[in-house]
Amino acid sequence: PFTSPPEPRGEILCVGELLWDALPAGLFLGGAPFNVACHLRAAGAAVTMVTRVGTDQLGDEARRRVARFGVSADLVQVDPSLPTGFVRVSVADDGNAAYDILEPAAWDNLETTATLLHRAAAAQAIVFGTLAQRRAVTRDTLRRILDTRALKVLDVNLRPPYDDREIIRDSLRRADVVKLNEEEMRRLASWLDLRGDLQRAAVTLAETFRCYTVCITRGPHGAMLLRDGRWSEHPGFDVEVRDTVGS
Repeated sequence: PFTSPPEPRGEILCVGELLWDALPAGLFLGGAPFNVACHLRAAGAAVTMVTRVGTDQLGDEARRRVARFGVSADLVQVDPSLPTGFVRVSVADDGNAAYDILEPAAWDNLETTATLLHRAAAAQAIVFGTLAQRRAVTRDTLRRILDTRALKVLDVNLRPPYDDREIIRDSLRRADVVKLNEEEMRRLASWLDLRGDLQRAAVTLAETFRCYTVCITRGPHGAMLLRDGRWSEHPGFDVEVRDTVGS
């Protein structure tokens, strides 16, 4: 019998901060949503970066590099007054990084547009985080574009002092998939009174906020995944750690 071909899957929108990490070795374009976008594109997905840069030279170069990675930059807005995002990064001897995230930045001022709402409505998935919601404009825009049937993937990226508990709770309520590291899971467990060990706390998190998938990264110990009530674990790979920025 004739079988119609599957409908093409929509794009994935990665929403939030696009910024330059100032490392001892130089400037590197980053931000958690952009790092995810690059990895998704490398895996063959159609990905669009949704963010805002300044009219400065760093903003021009950021847009060029987004496109160079094969990520669509047509939803990258340009702010007439705020600068492109910039972060001073210090790396410890063990490879772990500390971040001084300058503000305000252009990505704090992401505007809601008709085009953005239309693309969000048709998207396969929307990847978003908590850091980009530190200011009201981007936070409100993000909440509007999350009003869609797309899969919503939350990166719980806790960067004090940008770790407002109410924003995190609201983000968890909107998410279908939650990704966080082991330390962030322990902090959420403390804030939300999630009892028991790491696995029990993750199960309670999934049940409380109705997010069917929770991924916990564990640094050198690999990662664990809760999906529809079932656990999968991987011990990770032995590698020489140079730094953890963007990993």
